[in-house]
Amino acid sequence: MKDENDLGQNRNKYLQFSLPRKQIFINNLLGGFAWGAGATLGLAFLFAILGFVAHFIDFVPFIGSFISGVIDYILKTNPRFH
Repeated sequence: MKDENDLGQNRNKYLQFSLPRKQIFINNLLGGFAWGAGATLGLAFLFAILGFVAHFIDFVPFIGSFISGVIDYILKTNPRFH
């Protein structure tokens, strides 16, 4: 069984320490910038690797011809473009 000292220490770890609003704002702002920069750099790195790999497997011309076919179909079937 737990004694009263253990219960008191467990209660204290759930107490919130209040910080000034300015410090909370700055912490959240810097955290948001860091998250945004990390996501941007991570996606840029991922797309660079995918582009590098796609260059070697000749996947890009297939995508280009597919998009060209879709645009031709839209131009032929849409009455606004006649």
